[in-house]
Amino acid sequence: MKTKFLIAFFALIVSYGTSSLYAQTTTTEGASDQVTLNIRLKAIQTLLVNSGQKVVNLDYNTTSDYANGVSSDQADHLTIYSTGGFEIKAKSSSAALTNDGGKNIEVSDIKITASKGATNKLIGVDYLSSALSADGTTIVKSDMGGVNQTFNIKYQSAGADKYINHYKHKEDPTYFTTTVTYTIYAK
Repeated sequence: MKTKFLIAFFALIVSYGTSSLYAQTTTTEGASDQVTLNIRLKAIQTLLVNSGQKVVNLDYNTTSDYANGVSSDQADHLTIYSTGGFEIKAKSSSAALTNDGGKNIEVSDIKITASKGATNKLIGVDYLSSALSADGTTIVKSDMGGVNQTFNIKYQSAGADKYINHYKHKEDPTYFTTTVTYTIYAK
């Protein structure tokens, strides 16, 4: 019986001592405990095409246009927001600019060139010039992010009288069309 009493007493002492190990710290100033505070940053990328520039026309109006090609400069064409580095890619919806009459113009005839826009404060950006493709091509690379950064885009089509036989008499003008999609990716 004495042994059982000693075992019970010893178990009570051990359990009291163990529970005090898990108690909050109490001082004469009060009790304390801790919390972990995290700031969790997620990637955000947005890209907008200037609403006044949703249609870009490359018009062949003169013999010089057919001989030298045509270009259209779109100032502040794209506006981006990016947390951290990013890439912008341009992609055609198809491999050719199409026309109902059966002839097509390969999208690779169109050259897209990016440059710094009016509100662009980014440093160390790679502005690229690339032939348009249905697979997509990178036109801007940046290791830094930014808010409301703008980019100019120049669209340029072929010269050398390449399209001299693409005009149709009953269509004035004759349209060849594709959709270009710009996408921003976190880098």
